[in-house]
Amino acid sequence: MLKGKTAIVTGGAGDLGQAMARQLAAQGAHVVIWDIVPQADAAAAIERVRAHDPLVEYAEVDVRDRVAVDRAIADLPQLDIVCSNAGIVEAQPFLELSEENWQNHLDINLTGCFNVCQAAARKMVAEGRPGRLILTSSWVAEIPWPEITAYTVSKAGVNMLVKQMARELSPQGILVNAVAPGIVKAGLAGRQLREEPQYAARVAKAIPLGEPGTPEEIAAAVVYLASPQTAYMTGSILTLDGGCSLFQFDS
Repeated sequence: MLKGKTAIVTGGAGDLGQAMARQLAAQGAHVVIWDIVPQADAAAAIERVRAHDPLVEYAEVDVRDRVAVDRAIADLPQLDIVCSNAGIVEAQPFLELSEENWQNHLDINLTGCFNVCQAAARKMVAEGRPGRLILTSSWVAEIPWPEITAYTVSKAGVNMLVKQMARELSPQGILVNAVAPGIVKAGLAGRQLREEPQYAARVAKAIPLGEPGTPEEIAAAVVYLASPQTAYMTGSILTLDGGCSLFQFDS
């Protein structure tokens, strides 16, 4: 389905990013993994993708560093798909929220997406190549969640960035959409689900489908957004939350 396409996955050494990279490669795409960890630390993720894409590449790129982003984009002979997935979430109550925590979320989750997507879009336009920009948002971009103000605000910005880019880039054949995962067995939520029984019990009660999502389910949606089936879709936020945004978490 994606044979002949080249895809970047930022945050590709993490749980969600790995799943995205694997599934894109399984559909025939050549995958370039970006993350901030040294390549040796991402070896396991790279090998999982290599099973589908023997030529998988890895680049140590910090999405906050615009010079590094521009250089890494320019080095690619071809670019068709960008999964702007790199992000952080660190809990801190609003009254204790530090300026550093606030700024880190904006720099990585929002400005990082801007840096990657603008650099990629410029390359696509310059080369006359249509493409797909797929961002990772979150269901809490629209639903307030206690103690992660910086994260929710950064993801709300991602949603508007998607719509703005979609509006401006459509004439160039660049489609821009996002996936908005709910509670997924990955990252901070994954640790809480494993280590905090009370949290796990609340989550089970709050999700109408009864259990958290998996990285593979989110990745499948990313592949869908990269596929020919979504050639008439842009500016959309695809929510995959098991229904948990339908009512308050503590209801």
